[in-house]
Amino acid sequence: MLRNLLCMLVTAVATAVFFPLTVVVALVTLNPGATVWVARRLWSPVLIWIGGARVVVTGQENVDPKRPTIYVSNHQSTLDIPIHFVAVPVNFRYVAKHQLKYVPLIGWYLWMAGHIFVNRGKRENAIASLDEAARKIRAGTSVFLYPEGTRSDDGRVLPFKKGPFALALKARVPVVPITVEGSGTVMPKNSWNIKPGPVYVKIGKPIDTTAFAENDRVGLARAVRDVIIAQSLELGGKGGDPEKALAAAGVEGDSPSRRNAS
Repeated sequence: MLRNLLCMLVTAVATAVFFPLTVVVALVTLNPGATVWVARRLWSPVLIWIGGARVVVTGQENVDPKRPTIYVSNHQSTLDIPIHFVAVPVNFRYVAKHQLKYVPLIGWYLWMAGHIFVNRGKRENAIASLDEAARKIRAGTSVFLYPEGTRSDDGRVLPFKKGPFALALKARVPVVPITVEGSGTVMPKNSWNIKPGPVYVKIGKPIDTTAFAENDRVGLARAVRDVIIAQSLELGGKGGDPEKALAAAGVEGDSPSRRNAS
C-alpha cells in the first residue's frame, strides 16, 4: 500500500514538474523535438523507476531515426507510454484521441510537443485528421500508436482498429511492429496495484507499406498484428486470436470483460 501511494505521489509530482518544463524548453529552443526529449530522458525514466519496471529491449537495430516511420504496438498498461519513450530511441510523436487535447498538463504537453490528435467522431473530421497526420509523417515525423484502441484486460493482443493502417497507407512509410510484454503485470489496467518486475519490448523489422494496395487496410492490419502476436509468444506472452484480427466499427478491444458486458 505504501509503495502504491508513493508511486502515485511521484507520478503526480514528476508530471507537474516536467510537463511545464517542456513549455520553457519549447520557448527557449523553438524546437518541438526538444520537448519530446524531456519526456524520454526525464519524465519516463522516473515513472519506470518508481513503478519498479526492469525494461529489457531487443530489436533496436530495426529503428532508423533518419526515416519517418509508424511504430505500432500492443497495449497492456498505462506504463507502456513511458516505456516506449525509452525503448524506441526516436523523437516520435504519439497519435492520440482529440479529447486528450483538453486534459490539463498532459493535453497541453501533447499539443506543445506536436503530437498528433485524431478526431474519430465524424467521418469527415476523421478523414481530415488522417490527411493532416499523413502530411506530417511524409514531412519527416515518426509516430507511435496503439491500434487496439485500449489496454488489454488479460494481456492478450486485442483486435486492431483499421484507422491507423489507413494512416500508414496514406503516408506510405514503413510500419514497425512492437510488442510489449509484462507491463500489465507491473501496473494492471485500471489499477495502482504495482508489482515490480521485468517488462520486455521487442521491436520487429519494418513492414513495407508500398507492398499493399492503397486501400488494403485489412491486409496491412493483419500482417502487423500477426507479427505482434508471434513476438508476444516469443516473449512468453499469451499471443492473441489470429481469427479476431479486426475490431468492429465503434468497438475497442475484445477482452473477456467487454464480451461479458455485451
